[in-house]
Amino acid sequence: MAGSEREERMLNRLRAGAGSCCCGEHIAALLPLHRNEFYTALLFDRLQRKMRTVTELWEESAQNWNQTFYLMYFRTLGDRTNQAVYLELARRVPYRIVLRERLAPHAVEAMLLGCSGLLELYRDDTYTLDLRRSFEYLASKYTLERLDASQWELAGIRPANHPVLRLAQAAEFFAQDEFIMDRAMACRNEDDVRRLFRIEASEYWRTHYVPGAASDDSPKRLGNFKANIIGINLVAVLQYAFGCYSGQETLRDRSLTLLERLDAEDNRYIRSWRSAGVPAPRNAFETQALLQLATEYCAARRCAECPLGRRLLHRLSEKAEAMP
Repeated sequence: MAGSEREERMLNRLRAGAGSCCCGEHIAALLPLHRNEFYTALLFDRLQRKMRTVTELWEESAQNWNQTFYLMYFRTLGDRTNQAVYLELARRVPYRIVLRERLAPHAVEAMLLGCSGLLELYRDDTYTLDLRRSFEYLASKYTLERLDASQWELAGIRPANHPVLRLAQAAEFFAQDEFIMDRAMACRNEDDVRRLFRIEASEYWRTHYVPGAASDDSPKRLGNFKANIIGINLVAVLQYAFGCYSGQETLRDRSLTLLERLDAEDNRYIRSWRSAGVPAPRNAFETQALLQLATEYCAARRCAECPLGRRLLHRLSEKAEAMP
């Protein structure tokens, strides 16, 4: 059989099994050094893809990195179904306005919750009536336009991940100081990320998940899991992007080191790879690589372009050439 025919058959097998992680056995068979090289290629591929999003937001922000960080934070804050509406809210309440009201966290909370439109869904109590009044004043002062509450997808969302609570936490986060971007660029490990992002919502939310409905008394702060997600999708990505734009190689290296020090993700893609025989990922560096493989190559059956597919085809070609 001609070498080209063997390669075509290999590609057809890979494409046929792309939806079921069939190449997991090939990943498992790689020597640790070669598997690390494979993951590294995929990770850089993923960072380059994410940089396109950062570049778009940076240009939208008139090349202001603080506003870019602010937009990226909101884009990362919630679940994927609400990603676009979180981002739209951040555009309607820009960072420059938050900075003007930063010394009054209640005002920042009023702007975010009022502009989200979500307060319209719940009954009022003294606290939320005060938020409404504050929002009406601030909306007039800054010409803020409220979103329609129907734009939010709320079905099936866990109380701890509810947009109202996430926005209350965001208000406290951005009221900390005006050098949050600098602090994010300085993060080197999991503890740094958790210290920066595990912010507790204001006192009212200790006994509420949503407005006007009391709950058990407990601090409402971002958990370790969510802080880890923000570290992966916000901090490491922005460190890499800012390092590229500013020419700071140490910052690009820091982003990779941070991913190596953050916990491995646990989602359906990673569980599928593990079921297919891939060794359990050790950290976020490896899970991000496997996510890139699943979402950008396997899902589109781009086996001929995939680093693993190319490697397998190259080995097949070498064997064919060695045959008499």
